[in-house]
Order: sequence, then structure tokens, then C-alpha cells
Amino acid sequence: MQGLAACVSLALLLSIQSCHGIEWKHSAILDNNFLVLWTPGENDVTFELQVMTPGYVGFGFMRDDGREGVDMVIGWVDNNGQVHLQDRHVKGVNREPQMDSSQDYHLQSGYENKTHTVLRFNRRYDTCDPRDLKITNDTLQVIWQYHVDEPASAAALLPAEGAVRGTRPLYLVQRDFQQRRSFSGLGRKQEPEPVLHEWELSNAQVRLPNDQDTLLQCRVFSLPKITRKHHVVRYEPVIQPGSLAYLHHMTLYECRGDEAKLNEAKRTNGSSCSSTDWLHAQCNTIAATWNLGSEGFNYPPEAGYALDPYNGPRFYMLETHYSNPQLDNFVTDNSGLKLLYTDKLRTHDAGVLSVGIDPNWRHIIPPGQPEVISEGHCIARCTGDTVPDSGVNVFAVIMHTHQLGKKVRLRQIRDGKEMPPIAADASYDPSYQEYRRLQRPAKVLPGDHLIAECTYSSRTRQTITLGGLTTKEETCLVSALYYPRIDLSLCYSLPALPTVLHSLGIDKLEGPSPLKIMSPPELRGMTLEERLVTYDWQTNFQTFADATRQGTFKPLCSNTKGTILPETSIESHYPRILWPYQDPKVPCTRKPQRNKLSMLLSEDGDIGGAESDESNAVERGQLVRNKVSRSSDASSLAAGSATRCASVALVLALLAAALR
Repeated sequence: MQGLAACVSLALLLSIQSCHGIEWKHSAILDNNFLVLWTPGENDVTFELQVMTPGYVGFGFMRDDGREGVDMVIGWVDNNGQVHLQDRHVKGVNREPQMDSSQDYHLQSGYENKTHTVLRFNRRYDTCDPRDLKITNDTLQVIWQYHVDEPASAAALLPAEGAVRGTRPLYLVQRDFQQRRSFSGLGRKQEPEPVLHEWELSNAQVRLPNDQDTLLQCRVFSLPKITRKHHVVRYEPVIQPGSLAYLHHMTLYECRGDEAKLNEAKRTNGSSCSSTDWLHAQCNTIAATWNLGSEGFNYPPEAGYALDPYNGPRFYMLETHYSNPQLDNFVTDNSGLKLLYTDKLRTHDAGVLSVGIDPNWRHIIPPGQPEVISEGHCIARCTGDTVPDSGVNVFAVIMHTHQLGKKVRLRQIRDGKEMPPIAADASYDPSYQEYRRLQRPAKVLPGDHLIAECTYSSRTRQTITLGGLTTKEETCLVSALYYPRIDLSLCYSLPALPTVLHSLGIDKLEGPSPLKIMSPPELRGMTLEERLVTYDWQTNFQTFADATRQGTFKPLCSNTKGTILPETSIESHYPRILWPYQDPKVPCTRKPQRNKLSMLLSEDGDIGGAESDESNAVERGQLVRNKVSRSSDASSLAAGSATRCASVALVLALLAAALR
């Protein structure tokens, strides 16, 4: 049934593309009745909403909890076939969307039939309207709503009750998309797709414990029976129904080491990773990873992950992080990853470089703070020893924190100059850790210093949060996908112990366990744990932050065999940045378009008026008629080729929804 639904969805997208002459790069099913498709352009983005309703539809954006307001567009087709599209905003919670005095969403087409309302429109990333949210590379909270009824007129209020609403985090610009077959029209030859083989690596009846909220499960697999090199071109999660709520991430590691021992482990169904510590010593290079909210990843046409029976690893380990905060009973899981691979090789072998902070108690996040910045360093000596003179090309990243993460950046420093961030998200959502396909690959050269910078909000925590693997602890990790592959796997750092002690006002410790403070005298006899718990973080937070930033850290730089590279573990200082990077401030020069209707209906007291503009007739809902009305007469649905194609697409969408 799921396979049939997937085929229907693909057919839907291909029919839309072929009928309307646009290639949709991205799509998302917001609920069973609401499909959005979009394609980012150079200066603007084009959307199409396909909603199973005869009434109005709404679509928009907000950041975080909506404190900046909600930017949205409302549209419908009235009984006369007139299409209405209105740029609106919401300034408070649960308030009626108010009309903007500047109408910056531009209708391209719209119609409805017996089942669906379809609207296509575009808007600039930055409309220069203070009521519109800028569309950036950050995570946006996409909002949607629809109703069975529509407003009585263009100037009327929306129906008061009964609207279906929802929100979902999405990347609108830097988002991975599935490579689809090019459609050149009927009768034309298509480029044949390579045959893809599937390798599924799944857990086997993992039973979640009911006495702990976190489980790390490890299971070993052997390479598929292939006789020559292949490339993985896509991987995706295979999630058992009902298990998504318990899955935090799944990571597939390459294993190199004692093959007899690995072969023995492969014969089992896996066990808790804590009981097989030796596995992480031999399985430490990421091959594929899935995080909460991800749909999988498609490699670009020029690169793929190599499966090589002669020169590559012959064993892999799947690490699955389960989270069961409610300690639910009788939970078992068989989820895993599916890798799709082909013998049609691509130009480059791709690799994954992990940059971040080693998960350790020295990573300290004080409580009650709106912003705590932590940084993991990949030092210049590490890239200098491993990256070729021609550099490597980072084409995608996936960012990872636990519950407190709010912002993440992968910074790049070269010869004292800070380059633009390789990737950045100022509205990071820990529940949505999807791959970000860079618009252009970022070049990393030997000697570059990389920094994974994570900003946390610990307002809700009463005690400190330490680095670690459980969801109550924290982490800071950016996995960068790049080509060509080099012998570098992990590039972490960890605050040096003297730096941590200095940040806590401790001069010297003694003893094995528990560690006790020897000096200064006023702290003598107190344990390290007691100092961490009783420290006055509110008063001393800035002192702690300065000491951490100005102190030393220990780099951890290892190759694909897990070997620490020579001379890369010497304690280091923060890199000297002579020319810090500053986000370019581009002033808005585009004059927003305004009209009298929007001025009458808006509450934008701070925005001046303007004369009506005939080019805004679409937004005012005037004189825009569609060839498709609500008539059930089949002949009226065949008025033209575009109409026929749209009707087919909507039938397919209806069928896809019914299959779910």
C-alpha cells in the first residue's frame, strides 16, 4: 500500500511538471488534505497549494513562537470563478489575519473543481515590507489553514469557526530534494535511470527498557555481496509504524579492525552499545545518518558514497538512539536505514566529516540563560595534514543538538580571515534535523580552521546541563558531506581541564573519586560535583563564558581507522581572527506595491498609503476569472490542456490521500 501511494505521489508531481512547464524542486504534505510544492529562484520563490477544500486556504511563515508575528497569504475562488489572493499578517495569538497595505504575494494561476482549490503564486525572499517575514536559509515554521467555506467578499472577514490549522518546521531554500526524471513531453525519449539495488539495515525486535529513558542500540552488518565498487546515491529511514516517537537518530558507521570479532558480532541481533564499547573503537567513521525530522538524503549527480569490497570497509555498525521519556512499556522496534546503490559510478567518492564537541562532562551549559554559546574546533593542523591542495567541496550538512539548541553555524577561518559560514541556522529546531543542500559547494582548503558553533537556551533548566549522549544532556555536531573523500573522519575538540577548573574558580583538585577541591582555601574539601551544582551561575555566567572562550581546548582529530593524527592533540587556543565575518546589510530599495482595499482592511498604522495599482488587481480579487468553475460537468473540466492536466493531478492527489 505504501509503495502504491509513493507511485501515485510521483505520478502527481510528474503530471504537474509536464502540464504546467515548471519543475518543482520541493514538496511537503502538510496534512492529508494539504500539499505544497515550491521552487526557489534567484530572487524569489514560487509556491503551489493543492488543498482538498471548496473554501479558502491559508499559508505562511513564522519564527520560533511567533513573537515576530505571522506572515501569511489567504486565497480562494468565489462562486463566479474569480480568484482572490491576499497578503495578510497576524500580529497576536489567535487574531484575525489582517490585510497588508503592501501586497507582495503575486498570483500566477488559480482554480477549483469539485474536490480541490489550487493556487500558484510567488514572492520575493525579501519584500522590503516590515509585515513580511524574510525567507532565508534558517528553519521557518510553516503554518497552514483551510476551511470548507470562503469569505462572502474580498473585504469580508474569514469564516469565524471550523478552520483546520497546523504548523511544521521546514527549510524552504537549502533543502535536499529527490532527483526526478526529466519529463520532456509525450513521445520524447527519456534518459534511462540506473538500476538501483537496495540494502536494508534494520534492528531486530529491540525492546526498550522501562527503567531508563535512553537506549543506544548497536548492531553489526556485513557488506552486500558485490564483486566490484558501487556508489550509494540515496539513503532513507525505514521506520516501523508507531516507532517514530521513540527514535532520536540512527547513524551507520564504517567498521575497520578485527574482522573475526566483527563477523561474530554480525551473527547477533545487536545489543546495548554500552555493553560493546570495543565496537566504537573499530566503528567510528560515519557512512550515513538519519536525525529526527529527516526524510533521507540524495547525493548530487557528481558524487556518491562508495561501497567497495576490496578497498573499503567490509563491516558496518548501525547505532540507534531511542528516547522513551515516559518510560512506556512493551515497546519493540525494527526500524533502520535503507541504502540505494548502483554500479553506474559517479565522478567522486563522497565522505562525511564530523565537526563538533566531544560528548563529555567538560561541555557545560549553565542554567537559566537565554543564550549559551559552545564551540567545537577542527584545527588548522588537522585540515593541513589531510586536505589536498585543491581542497574538498562541502555540498550538504546536517546539524545536531539535543533539546536546548536554538542556533547552529559551521564557521570557516582561513589565514586570519573569517569566511561566510558554510552553513547557518538562526532559527534551529531540534525536532527538525533535516539535511541542508548548499546552494553552491563550499571549498575547504588545507589549513582552514572550522568551528561548529551551537547556541543554546537554558531558560527552562534549573541546574547545569552537561555534554553527553542522552537527550537530557547536550551535544554540538555538524556532519559535513563533501567530495573528494579524504582520510579524515572526526574533527572534535573539548575544553581543557585547566580551562574548565578556571571557569569554576578552582585552582587544584585531588583524589581519584570523588574529586575534591584543594584550593582556593575557601573551597577546600568541596567535591567537584558540589561546586558544579551550587555555583552561582546567574552572577558568574559572564566570567565563566569569558574563561571558557579565552582558555585552551584539546583537539581530537582522527582518520577513518580511528587513529589520532600525530601532533593534532596538543592543547590549542581559539584561532586569531583578524578580519571577522559580518553579515552583509543590504538596504531595501524596492518600493512596495500598495492598494486602497488593503489600506482599508489593514491595521498597519505605521505604513503609509498609496494609490491603487492595476497590477494589483489579482491581489484585490477583481476581474480574475478561471476557466475552471465548480461545475461538475465533465466537459467544463476539459476546457484546455492545462485544465485537463490539473484535473488529472487532483484526482491523483485525492487517490494518494485515500491510500494513507
